[in-house]
This record gives sequence, C-alpha cells and structure tokens, in this order.
Amino acid sequence: MDQELERFKKGVNLSEFAAARGYALDRRESSHNSAVMRHPDGDKIVIAKNENGDWIYFSVRDGGDNGTVIDFIQKRTGENLGQVRKTLRAWGGSARSSVPEVDFVRDLFPITRDRAAVMAACAQARACLSLPYLTSRGLGPDVLGLPIFAGCIRVDARNNALFPHYDREGLCGFEVKNLNFTGFAPGGVKGLWYSRAKTTDARLVLTESAIDAMSFHVLQGDAWTRYMSTGGSLNPQQPALLRGAMDKLAPSGVVLLAFDLDEGGEKLAEEVRAIAPAGRDVRRVVPEAGAGKDWNEALKVHLGLS
Repeated sequence: MDQELERFKKGVNLSEFAAARGYALDRRESSHNSAVMRHPDGDKIVIAKNENGDWIYFSVRDGGDNGTVIDFIQKRTGENLGQVRKTLRAWGGSARSSVPEVDFVRDLFPITRDRAAVMAACAQARACLSLPYLTSRGLGPDVLGLPIFAGCIRVDARNNALFPHYDREGLCGFEVKNLNFTGFAPGGVKGLWYSRAKTTDARLVLTESAIDAMSFHVLQGDAWTRYMSTGGSLNPQQPALLRGAMDKLAPSGVVLLAFDLDEGGEKLAEEVRAIAPAGRDVRRVVPEAGAGKDWNEALKVHLGLS
C-alpha cells in the first residue's frame, strides 16, 4: 500500500490535479522548474518536482501547507489516507477530469531540496513597496514602487529586505539585508539579481548590490537602462551568467561597471571586462569625488542623509 502512495507522488501531475480543482496557472511567474498557481479563494501555491521525481508544492499564504499530492488533498479536504487513495485511484481512471493543457504544465525539471526551500521562503515573503530600512538608505516608496523594480524586492516576516537571485534554472537564492546585517538565503547560491528589462534598453548597469543598482537609478537612471547585481565577488557560475546578460543587450548597448570604488570593485571590473563579448562597449563608472565609495553612499550624500 505504501508503494501505491509512492506511485501517486510521482505519477500524479500535481499541476494538472490542482487545475482540475480550480487553480489557475500563472505562466508569467512560472519557470521550467516551478509552476505558480492561484485559486479564487486567494490561495497561491508553487509546484515543483524534487530530486526523487515526486511532485511537491508549498502554499504561499501558509508555511505549514506543503508536501506531496497526498498532503495537498488532506490539507484541503481533511480526508484520511484511505480516502486519499480512493480519490487518486479515481483520478488515474475514468473519473479523471479533462483539463485543457494550457491550464497546467506537463512536466518540470527537478530541483534540489535546498532550492525548494529557497523558493518557498521567497514566495512566502511579500512584495516590498515600503520599508524603514530602505527608506533610511534613500530608497523610499517612490523608488520601490517604480515599474522597473516591480517584484525585484521582497520583505520577510522579520522585515528583512530580500533581493532574489536567478540563474539559468530560475530562482537560486536571495540576498538578505537589514540594519547592520547582510546575509544570503540558507542553502541558496548566488546568481544575478536583476531589474525588469525591456527590448529597448540601451544600457546594462552592473553593481555589487541591488541597493547600489537602485541608488544608481535614482542618481543617473533613465527609461532605457536595466540593472544587475552580483551580490559581491563572483562565484564560479556568475561569469557565464554575466556573459549571457551582455550578449542579450542590443549590439549598440553599453555596459557600465558601477562597482565599488575600492580594490574589490576594481577586481570585479577587470573580471567582467575579461569575459565581455568582443566589440561590446564596456565602461567603468564611479561616484563623484567625495560622494563615497559606492552608489548608495553617493545617493545618501545627494539626499543629505549622511
């Protein structure tokens, strides 16, 4: 009987099963390793597949609502295991609902346990439109609410600012920042934090932190610039991600290396120049003399906050 439950965990497409129960697929937020689905009652779930090939989910509004299709049913119906077996046997037979393929994902690339935890933590954080810590750094609601940064900053239950990082497989970690504190998602790895991009963008600004990127936008931004942050020094996977980002910019586009004005920033600038595509216009930019070593310090000087 336990083998039957294991078969259900792998064999029942949880995205399709959820769609049959009223959940709608959000393709804009989904990726090739996660499916985001919403229910009319306000529930939002993220569906993935673990390393064992089991379909798993977690609810954004309830941190204790997560697991496999077994848990999904029990949390929503109160059915015992015997009743769950009957439900899933019927789903696998003639009673299976006909769900249009546009309403679910057929398959997902498996993710590690650590990546699943990162996805859950980030999804359960709320969109950040105002935060005293960021306001103290010159980034108030007028900046956080800009369309270019929509969805790029989140805030957790402890009022920490979260800055999601992505690699080629999707969300892979997030920077955590608050007063006198900087950290990274447990189990996560650095990819790139980025703002929303447009095909008309003519500049790519690279910084060491998302806060510096947003600060640069306040000071020197325009409607044709996109931003990316490395979260500090480069790890082994970031050079390829940066190279890909530079490749995607229009051929006439300019890459600005807005790293800190210190030894670490110069090292980063040299590393990025070395991997830049041939012919790409790459320029080093730093704050004005006396304005500090990074762009947030420059913004605070500009605003009279320091």
